[in-house]
Amino acid sequence: MSISEITKPEQTSGTALVRIERFGLCGSDLNTYRGGNPLVTYPRVPGHELCGVVENIESGGAVKIGDTVTINPYSQCGTCSACRAGRVNCCRHNQTLGVQRDGGATEYLVVPMEKLIQVDGLTEEEVACIEPLSVGSHAIERSRVRKGQTVLVFGCGMIGLGVIAAAVYRAANVIAVDIDDAKLERARSLGAKFTINSAVQDLEKVVADITQGEGAEIVVEAVGRPETYVAAVRLVAFAGRVVYVGYSDKAVTYETKIILTKEIDIVGSRNAMPEDFDRVIAMLRARSIDVGTLVTQRFEFEQTGAAFEYWSEHPGEVTKIHVIV
Repeated sequence: MSISEITKPEQTSGTALVRIERFGLCGSDLNTYRGGNPLVTYPRVPGHELCGVVENIESGGAVKIGDTVTINPYSQCGTCSACRAGRVNCCRHNQTLGVQRDGGATEYLVVPMEKLIQVDGLTEEEVACIEPLSVGSHAIERSRVRKGQTVLVFGCGMIGLGVIAAAVYRAANVIAVDIDDAKLERARSLGAKFTINSAVQDLEKVVADITQGEGAEIVVEAVGRPETYVAAVRLVAFAGRVVYVGYSDKAVTYETKIILTKEIDIVGSRNAMPEDFDRVIAMLRARSIDVGTLVTQRFEFEQTGAAFEYWSEHPGEVTKIHVIV
């Protein structure tokens, strides 16, 4: 990781020049730093959780010069099966800032006008949290949760906390599961009704006690481990729904009888739709999320390399790192 001088990017028609004020570091950025992200070629500028100010516009639009914005970091081809279905978040040819394309860990970024999202009334810290919270919101949209249903969430990292916040906002009863008491406390601060430390508690017994033996109507896996992938189908109720948002880099083996006899819906969740960004912005404006409890470390731009080093060496202490440009 190094900081270098590059040429200020040039604009083309239909783009905006954005001065980046702050960016968050994502788990995919950490994997890139460690050399374990198969989607990345090097060198690569990371960063897709962004807060910036519009400095120049090549053509008119709803966003104006001087507006504070976040950026939808995903691309779409418009022609693949996902795009034709209106699910542009999982475009077959998607290129995400900081992953397949250079991202926002830079002073200036040129982006298409349609990727700007105006965010009046929010702090820089809130704006830079919109994208990861939107990923959690999308997982809850995929769950089709209804008011009063029980949602069990595996993992209280940033994505899992976004899932919890979105589920609570929809008046669901949330069971948060993690092995870190500090992360479980953050889940409670976002409205989780029940928390389980699966390292010291009998997970299946506690879930059975909470749900009167039925299991959770919805289980969201936001960890990405084979054991939690399997536990999700074991702990979901009959006719329930499992949503996978965590990536497992190892093969997962199921007892298929459980899936069939329970008639479980199993769905994946990737990235976020534009509507998910809008939902998160509404939640932040309603003050239903205190991002101050989510951002655990803050570094200056010149310390970006140190931020990655710290996270790599102390993963259990990090929920979200912000870098201030």
